[in-house]
Amino acid sequence: MSRYNAGTGIEGEYEPGSRRKVLKNLLGITSKMEMDRVELDALQAAQDRYYDSEAVTAKTGITADLLKQMHRDWLGGIYEWAGSYRTVDMSKGGFVFPPAFLVEANMERFEREALAAHTPLRPGPLPDVCRSLAEVHAELLLIHPFREGNGRLARWLAELMAAQVGLPAPEYGFVGSGSRRMRQVYLRAVQLGYRQDYAELESFFERALRAGLAVERKARGEAPSKTEDS
Repeated sequence: MSRYNAGTGIEGEYEPGSRRKVLKNLLGITSKMEMDRVELDALQAAQDRYYDSEAVTAKTGITADLLKQMHRDWLGGIYEWAGSYRTVDMSKGGFVFPPAFLVEANMERFEREALAAHTPLRPGPLPDVCRSLAEVHAELLLIHPFREGNGRLARWLAELMAAQVGLPAPEYGFVGSGSRRMRQVYLRAVQLGYRQDYAELESFFERALRAGLAVERKARGEAPSKTEDS
């Protein structure tokens, strides 16, 4: 996926010596590879804490404030602005996200409409679950509320929503064989979702959830179901 372009201010600053590859951070990290590792470790630790503490249960309605807290709990030890809405305008691959001054109002609407309608996620047929995941996912990514980490936060949210209906974490297929193609499929689905065309993103989540179920069954020593093989 292509890199972001952002404006000026602390969120637009890069760590000296990083050749504009690493954002200004609290740890003084200048290596992109090291920062990727640190962010991943921090995300896994934050996710573990949320699951262990049951911070989000089957009865939890997701709010904008909770998403800010999740972002802060993940990146607060790395970036000064973690947990705060972005103050810079951003674009990616020629696509311009809504301006920063609209983020707060857009997140209020997102909470009032999409989050209120789809969280806590209720049990139902898998296509209905995937429709809810797709709508919330695309809308959050379109708003792009934070300077960094929006995609990973949105996928974390999808995992929490799936857990609300007793489903395992989706296996997105972003690692290993075929990962590049799967990322392309995901990016296209998200871009269509920006236009409220959710069909491909629904299919992406259905595949990811079925893969997650297969991994869970394998871990328990069970044979995969016919639907997971299909």
